[in-house]
Amino acid sequence: MNTDNHSRQVVKKKEKDLTVMVVAIIMAVALVSILGFVMIKPPQPTVQGQVDAEEIRISGALPGRVEKIYVNEGDRVTKGDTLVKIYSSLMEAKLMQAKAMEQVASATNKKVDSGTRDKIIDAAREVWQQAVAALSIAQKTYQRMERLFAQGVISEQRRDEAEAAYEAASAAEKAALSQYELAKEGAQKEDKEASAAMLSAAKGGVDEVDAFMDDTYLTAPEDGVITEIYPRVSELVATGAPMMSLLKDDLWIEFNVKETMLREVGEDSVLKVYLPALDKTIEAKVFYIKDMGTYANWQATKATGDYDVRTFRVKARPNVLVEGLRPGMSAVLR
Repeated sequence: MNTDNHSRQVVKKKEKDLTVMVVAIIMAVALVSILGFVMIKPPQPTVQGQVDAEEIRISGALPGRVEKIYVNEGDRVTKGDTLVKIYSSLMEAKLMQAKAMEQVASATNKKVDSGTRDKIIDAAREVWQQAVAALSIAQKTYQRMERLFAQGVISEQRRDEAEAAYEAASAAEKAALSQYELAKEGAQKEDKEASAAMLSAAKGGVDEVDAFMDDTYLTAPEDGVITEIYPRVSELVATGAPMMSLLKDDLWIEFNVKETMLREVGEDSVLKVYLPALDKTIEAKVFYIKDMGTYANWQATKATGDYDVRTFRVKARPNVLVEGLRPGMSAVLR
Protein backbone atom coordinates (compact mmCIF):
# COMPACT_ATOMS: atom_id res chain seq x y z
CA MET A 1 0.00 0.00 0.00
CA ASN A 2 2.81 2.38 0.84
CA THR A 3 4.46 1.47 -2.46
CA ASP A 4 1.39 2.57 -4.45
CA ASN A 5 1.21 5.92 -2.64
CA HIS A 6 4.87 6.55 -3.35
CA SER A 7 4.40 5.78 -7.04
CA ARG A 8 1.45 8.17 -7.30
CA GLN A 9 3.45 10.91 -5.62
CA VAL A 10 6.33 10.41 -8.06
CA VAL A 11 3.95 10.65 -11.05
CA LYS A 12 2.30 13.80 -9.69
CA LYS A 13 5.71 15.36 -9.12
CA LYS A 14 6.76 14.63 -12.72
CA GLU A 15 3.51 16.06 -14.08
CA LYS A 16 3.98 19.19 -11.99
CA ASP A 17 7.56 19.61 -13.21
CA LEU A 18 6.46 19.15 -16.83
CA THR A 19 3.75 21.75 -16.41
CA VAL A 20 6.19 24.24 -14.93
CA MET A 21 8.62 23.60 -17.79
CA VAL A 22 5.94 24.13 -20.47
CA VAL A 23 4.78 27.36 -18.82
CA ALA A 24 8.39 28.58 -18.60
CA ILE A 25 8.95 27.85 -22.30
CA ILE A 26 5.74 29.66 -23.30
CA MET A 27 6.70 32.69 -21.19
CA ALA A 28 10.21 32.74 -22.69
CA VAL A 29 8.84 32.60 -26.24
CA ALA A 30 6.35 35.38 -25.45
CA LEU A 31 9.10 37.53 -23.93
CA VAL A 32 11.37 37.06 -26.95
CA SER A 33 8.47 37.93 -29.29
CA ILE A 34 7.67 41.10 -27.36
CA LEU A 35 11.33 42.18 -27.32
CA GLY A 36 11.65 41.48 -31.03
CA PHE A 37 8.54 43.47 -31.82
CA VAL A 38 9.75 46.42 -29.74
CA MET A 39 13.43 46.45 -30.67
CA ILE A 40 13.58 45.17 -34.24
CA LYS A 41 12.60 47.86 -36.76
CA PRO A 42 11.14 46.90 -40.14
CA PRO A 43 13.64 47.28 -43.01
CA GLN A 44 13.50 50.54 -44.92
CA PRO A 45 12.24 50.24 -48.52
CA THR A 46 14.99 50.35 -51.14
CA VAL A 47 14.76 53.32 -53.53
CA GLN A 48 16.81 52.73 -56.66
CA GLY A 49 17.60 55.31 -59.29
CA GLN A 50 20.23 55.91 -61.91
CA VAL A 51 22.87 58.39 -63.01
CA ASP A 52 21.83 60.62 -65.91
CA ALA A 53 23.17 63.56 -67.94
CA GLU A 54 22.01 65.91 -70.70
CA GLU A 55 22.89 64.93 -74.27
CA ILE A 56 23.24 67.68 -76.88
CA ARG A 57 22.82 67.15 -80.61
CA ILE A 58 25.19 69.34 -82.61
CA SER A 59 23.87 70.41 -86.03
CA GLY A 60 25.02 72.76 -88.77
CA ALA A 61 23.37 75.93 -90.08
CA LEU A 62 24.59 75.39 -93.63
CA PRO A 63 24.02 72.67 -96.22
CA GLY A 64 27.16 71.21 -97.70
CA ARG A 65 29.63 68.36 -97.71
CA VAL A 66 31.53 67.08 -94.66
CA GLU A 67 35.13 67.99 -95.41
CA LYS A 68 36.81 66.96 -92.16
CA ILE A 69 35.92 65.53 -88.74
CA TYR A 70 38.38 66.47 -86.01
CA VAL A 71 37.16 64.16 -83.20
CA ASN A 72 36.28 60.51 -82.62
CA GLU A 73 33.52 58.89 -80.60
CA GLY A 74 34.54 58.78 -76.95
CA ASP A 75 36.80 61.86 -77.16
CA ARG A 76 36.51 64.44 -74.40
CA VAL A 77 36.16 67.99 -75.71
CA THR A 78 36.18 71.47 -74.20
CA LYS A 79 33.77 74.24 -75.05
CA GLY A 80 34.96 75.94 -78.26
CA ASP A 81 36.93 72.99 -79.65
CA THR A 82 36.53 72.55 -83.42
CA LEU A 83 34.58 69.41 -84.25
CA VAL A 84 33.63 69.43 -87.96
CA LYS A 85 34.34 71.43 -91.12
CA ILE A 86 31.62 71.64 -93.78
CA TYR A 87 32.36 72.79 -97.31
CA SER A 88 29.46 74.75 -98.79
CA SER A 89 29.72 75.53 -102.49
CA LEU A 90 26.65 77.71 -102.17
CA MET A 91 28.27 79.97 -99.58
CA GLU A 92 31.50 80.09 -101.57
CA ALA A 93 29.51 81.29 -104.59
CA LYS A 94 27.64 83.83 -102.49
CA LEU A 95 30.90 85.11 -101.03
CA MET A 96 32.34 85.52 -104.53
CA GLN A 97 29.21 87.40 -105.62
CA ALA A 98 29.24 89.60 -102.54
CA LYS A 99 32.87 90.51 -103.07
CA ALA A 100 32.18 91.20 -106.73
CA MET A 101 29.35 93.53 -105.77
CA GLU A 102 31.66 95.22 -103.29
CA GLN A 103 34.18 95.73 -106.07
CA VAL A 104 31.42 97.15 -108.25
CA ALA A 105 30.38 99.57 -105.56
CA SER A 106 33.96 100.47 -104.70
CA ALA A 107 34.86 101.12 -108.31
CA THR A 108 31.72 103.18 -108.81
CA ASN A 109 32.51 105.22 -105.74
CA LYS A 110 36.00 105.90 -107.01
CA LYS A 111 34.58 106.76 -110.39
CA VAL A 112 32.27 109.35 -108.89
CA ASP A 113 35.16 111.05 -107.07
CA SER A 114 37.53 110.79 -110.05
CA GLY A 115 38.05 113.69 -112.44
CA THR A 116 39.13 111.67 -115.46
CA ARG A 117 36.02 110.50 -117.32
CA ASP A 118 37.80 108.06 -119.60
CA LYS A 119 39.28 106.11 -116.69
CA ILE A 120 35.97 106.18 -114.86
CA ILE A 121 34.14 104.74 -117.82
CA ASP A 122 36.82 102.07 -118.39
CA ALA A 123 36.74 100.99 -114.74
CA ALA A 124 32.94 100.76 -114.73
CA ARG A 125 33.02 98.74 -117.91
CA GLU A 126 35.55 96.29 -116.42
CA VAL A 127 33.42 95.84 -113.32
CA TRP A 128 30.38 95.25 -115.51
CA GLN A 129 32.27 92.64 -117.53
CA GLN A 130 33.26 90.87 -114.31
CA ALA A 131 29.60 90.82 -113.28
CA VAL A 132 28.68 89.44 -116.70
CA ALA A 133 31.22 86.65 -116.25
CA ALA A 134 29.91 85.86 -112.78
CA LEU A 135 26.36 85.80 -114.16
CA SER A 136 27.41 83.37 -116.87
CA ILE A 137 28.91 80.99 -114.32
CA ALA A 138 25.86 81.21 -112.08
CA GLN A 139 23.54 80.60 -115.04
CA LYS A 140 25.43 77.51 -116.15
CA THR A 141 25.47 76.20 -112.59
CA TYR A 142 21.73 76.71 -112.26
CA GLN A 143 21.03 75.02 -115.59
CA ARG A 144 23.19 72.05 -114.57
CA MET A 145 21.42 71.79 -111.21
CA GLU A 146 18.05 71.99 -112.99
CA ARG A 147 18.98 69.01 -115.16
CA LEU A 148 20.27 67.03 -112.18
CA PHE A 149 17.09 67.80 -110.25
CA ALA A 150 14.95 66.63 -113.17
CA GLN A 151 16.94 63.38 -113.16
CA GLY A 152 16.38 62.96 -109.42
CA VAL A 153 20.12 63.19 -108.61
CA ILE A 154 19.94 66.19 -106.28
CA SER A 155 17.34 67.56 -103.86
CA GLU A 156 14.95 70.41 -104.58
CA GLN A 157 16.78 72.45 -101.96
CA ARG A 158 20.06 72.38 -103.88
CA ARG A 159 18.26 73.32 -107.10
CA ASP A 160 16.63 76.26 -105.28
CA GLU A 161 19.99 77.35 -103.87
CA ALA A 162 21.51 77.42 -107.37
CA GLU A 163 18.52 79.39 -108.63
CA ALA A 164 18.94 81.92 -105.83
CA ALA A 165 22.64 82.30 -106.67
CA TYR A 166 21.75 82.84 -110.33
CA GLU A 167 19.19 85.51 -109.46
CA ALA A 168 21.73 87.26 -107.20
CA ALA A 169 24.32 87.26 -109.99
CA SER A 170 21.74 88.63 -112.42
CA ALA A 171 20.95 91.45 -110.01
CA ALA A 172 24.66 92.20 -109.61
CA GLU A 173 25.10 92.33 -113.40
CA LYS A 174 22.21 94.73 -113.78
CA ALA A 175 23.62 96.95 -111.04
CA ALA A 176 27.05 96.97 -112.70
CA LEU A 177 25.50 97.78 -116.08
CA SER A 178 23.55 100.62 -114.53
CA GLN A 179 26.73 102.04 -113.02
CA TYR A 180 28.53 101.72 -116.34
CA GLU A 181 25.80 103.63 -118.13
CA LEU A 182 25.81 106.21 -115.36
CA ALA A 183 29.57 106.65 -115.81
CA LYS A 184 29.08 107.42 -119.48
CA GLU A 185 26.46 110.03 -118.70
CA GLY A 186 28.39 111.72 -115.88
CA ALA A 187 27.85 111.86 -112.13
CA GLN A 188 25.77 114.29 -110.13
CA LYS A 189 25.67 115.01 -106.39
CA GLU A 190 22.88 112.51 -105.95
CA ASP A 191 25.00 109.93 -107.75
CA LYS A 192 27.77 110.37 -105.22
CA GLU A 193 25.36 109.80 -102.34
CA ALA A 194 23.87 106.76 -104.05
CA SER A 195 27.34 105.39 -104.77
CA ALA A 196 28.42 105.74 -101.16
CA ALA A 197 25.24 104.01 -99.98
CA MET A 198 25.76 101.18 -102.48
CA LEU A 199 29.33 100.69 -101.28
CA SER A 200 28.17 100.51 -97.67
CA ALA A 201 25.47 97.98 -98.58
CA ALA A 202 27.95 95.90 -100.55
CA LYS A 203 30.36 95.78 -97.60
CA GLY A 204 27.47 94.75 -95.37
CA GLY A 205 26.70 91.92 -97.80
CA VAL A 206 30.27 90.67 -97.59
CA ASP A 207 30.18 90.82 -93.79
CA GLU A 208 26.93 88.87 -93.77
CA VAL A 209 28.34 86.10 -95.95
CA ASP A 210 31.52 86.02 -93.86
CA ALA A 211 29.34 85.47 -90.78
CA PHE A 212 27.68 82.52 -92.52
CA MET A 213 31.10 81.19 -93.50
CA ASP A 214 31.98 80.99 -89.80
CA ASP A 215 29.26 78.32 -89.54
CA THR A 216 31.25 76.02 -91.83
CA TYR A 217 33.21 75.14 -88.67
CA LEU A 218 31.17 73.51 -85.91
CA THR A 219 32.52 73.85 -82.37
CA ALA A 220 31.67 72.20 -79.04
CA PRO A 221 28.95 74.19 -77.20
CA GLU A 222 29.84 72.66 -73.81
CA ASP A 223 32.46 70.51 -72.08
CA GLY A 224 31.71 66.82 -72.46
CA VAL A 225 32.24 63.57 -74.33
CA ILE A 226 31.39 62.83 -77.96
CA THR A 227 29.03 59.84 -77.80
CA GLU A 228 28.05 59.42 -81.44
CA ILE A 229 29.03 60.77 -84.88
CA TYR A 230 26.38 60.48 -87.59
CA PRO A 231 27.77 61.47 -91.03
CA ARG A 232 31.11 60.45 -92.49
CA VAL A 233 33.66 62.50 -94.39
CA SER A 234 32.48 63.46 -97.93
CA GLU A 235 28.79 62.90 -97.12
CA LEU A 236 26.26 65.63 -97.92
CA VAL A 237 24.35 67.17 -95.01
CA ALA A 238 21.28 69.40 -95.04
CA THR A 239 20.60 72.51 -92.97
CA GLY A 240 19.97 71.54 -89.35
CA ALA A 241 20.97 67.90 -89.84
CA PRO A 242 22.50 66.43 -86.64
CA MET A 243 26.24 65.92 -86.96
CA MET A 244 27.11 64.36 -83.60
CA SER A 245 25.94 63.98 -80.00
CA LEU A 246 27.77 65.41 -76.99
CA LEU A 247 27.17 64.21 -73.42
CA LYS A 248 27.66 67.09 -70.99
CA ASP A 249 29.88 66.69 -67.93
CA ASP A 250 27.05 67.85 -65.69
CA LEU A 251 25.83 64.55 -64.15
CA TRP A 252 22.93 64.06 -61.76
CA ILE A 253 21.20 61.15 -60.00
CA GLU A 254 17.49 60.60 -60.53
CA PHE A 255 15.02 58.81 -58.22
CA ASN A 256 11.27 58.23 -58.21
CA VAL A 257 10.00 58.46 -54.62
CA LYS A 258 6.63 58.36 -52.85
CA GLU A 259 5.29 61.63 -51.54
CA THR A 260 5.53 60.23 -48.01
CA MET A 261 9.33 60.41 -48.36
CA LEU A 262 9.42 64.09 -49.25
CA ARG A 263 9.79 65.04 -45.60
CA GLU A 264 13.24 63.43 -45.79
CA VAL A 265 13.97 64.29 -49.45
CA GLY A 266 13.30 68.00 -49.77
CA GLU A 267 14.61 70.82 -51.92
CA ASP A 268 18.34 71.50 -51.23
CA SER A 269 18.55 68.50 -48.88
CA VAL A 270 21.68 66.34 -48.99
CA LEU A 271 21.18 62.63 -49.70
CA LYS A 272 23.47 59.70 -49.07
CA VAL A 273 23.61 57.62 -52.25
CA TYR A 274 25.28 54.24 -52.71
CA LEU A 275 26.79 53.46 -56.13
CA PRO A 276 27.04 49.67 -56.57
CA ALA A 277 29.26 49.90 -59.65
CA LEU A 278 31.87 51.91 -57.73
CA ASP A 279 31.09 50.37 -54.31
CA LYS A 280 31.04 53.90 -52.94
CA THR A 281 28.64 56.06 -50.94
CA ILE A 282 28.51 59.73 -51.92
CA GLU A 283 26.55 62.83 -50.95
CA ALA A 284 24.28 64.54 -53.47
CA LYS A 285 22.25 67.75 -53.14
CA VAL A 286 18.63 67.81 -54.37
CA PHE A 287 17.98 70.50 -56.98
CA TYR A 288 14.77 69.30 -58.70
CA ILE A 289 11.46 67.83 -57.48
CA LYS A 290 8.47 67.31 -59.77
CA ASP A 291 5.17 65.46 -59.58
CA MET A 292 5.05 62.64 -62.14
CA GLY A 293 1.28 62.79 -62.59
CA THR A 294 -1.62 60.49 -61.79
CA TYR A 295 -0.34 57.69 -64.02
CA ALA A 296 2.44 57.04 -61.45
CA ASN A 297 0.20 56.96 -58.35
CA TRP A 298 0.51 54.15 -55.79
CA GLN A 299 -3.07 52.88 -55.55
CA ALA A 300 -4.69 52.25 -52.16
CA THR A 301 -4.99 48.53 -51.31
CA LYS A 302 -7.91 48.89 -48.87
CA ALA A 303 -11.37 50.27 -49.45
CA THR A 304 -11.20 52.23 -46.17
CA GLY A 305 -8.38 53.49 -44.00
CA ASP A 306 -5.93 53.83 -46.92
CA TYR A 307 -5.21 56.45 -49.59
CA ASP A 308 -3.44 56.85 -52.94
CA VAL A 309 0.16 58.04 -52.83
CA ARG A 310 1.64 60.19 -55.60
CA THR A 311 5.10 59.69 -57.04
CA PHE A 312 7.67 62.48 -57.41
CA ARG A 313 10.80 62.61 -59.55
CA VAL A 314 13.82 63.82 -57.59
CA LYS A 315 17.16 64.87 -59.08
CA ALA A 316 20.30 65.34 -56.99
CA ARG A 317 23.75 66.50 -58.10
CA PRO A 318 26.91 65.02 -56.45
CA ASN A 319 28.64 67.49 -54.16
CA VAL A 320 32.07 66.55 -55.52
CA LEU A 321 33.36 65.17 -58.82
CA VAL A 322 33.19 61.37 -58.64
CA GLU A 323 35.81 59.62 -60.73
CA GLY A 324 34.38 56.85 -62.88
CA LEU A 325 30.76 58.01 -62.53
CA ARG A 326 28.91 57.46 -65.80
CA PRO A 327 25.33 57.90 -67.04
CA GLY A 328 23.25 54.75 -66.71
CA MET A 329 24.87 53.53 -63.47
CA SER A 330 22.51 52.36 -60.74
CA ALA A 331 22.18 54.36 -57.52
CA VAL A 332 20.55 53.38 -54.21
CA LEU A 333 19.14 55.96 -51.82
CA ARG A 334 20.16 55.35 -48.20
